[in-house]
Amino acid sequence: MKRIPAGTRKGYLLGAGMLVLLALIVIFTFGFPESPDSPSQTKIGNASNSETAPEEDAFAPDFKLFNLEGEEVHLSDFQGQPVLINFWATWCAPCRIEMPAIQNRFERQAEDGFVVLAVNYDESLEEVQAFADELDLTFDLLLDPGGEIQRRYRIRGYPTSVFLDSSGVIQVLHIGVMTESQLDTYLAEIGLEK
Repeated sequence: MKRIPAGTRKGYLLGAGMLVLLALIVIFTFGFPESPDSPSQTKIGNASNSETAPEEDAFAPDFKLFNLEGEEVHLSDFQGQPVLINFWATWCAPCRIEMPAIQNRFERQAEDGFVVLAVNYDESLEEVQAFADELDLTFDLLLDPGGEIQRRYRIRGYPTSVFLDSSGVIQVLHIGVMTESQLDTYLAEIGLEK
């Protein structure tokens, strides 16, 4: 049997270790796929359930979370209004980049009934409040302890933005930072013009 030189073995081990590390990074960043046995999701405005992940032209799964004032907020409370659900975290640099534009559009469109629900991933009230204070955010920042709603929406990267029309139907799913022109285009798709 042919012996593999020690230097080559180390190279193989290093390569295998790098592959394992890469796989772990992908899993921690994007998560495992949901199993078909995962709990069903209630749709806004529809009593039926869905086994699939939220998608465009489907009703958004309802949820209830607490805002920074300790008030319970239900997505279904905003039926009849255009809604942006933004999934984010304080450590997410692209989230920080797009938040001022979202705040600006919220201020401009609030009189038109525009609602922003910024769902934070599993961070403390203090961390989220400090982030909101630093960026002067006035829309609802919601706490998602344990990431239950993130899993329900099958969020795989931050930020992720879900735009709902006034019927509660998802019109746009956007993963990653949005440019201001993209944001304006998406708002027009849910009935909000400049």
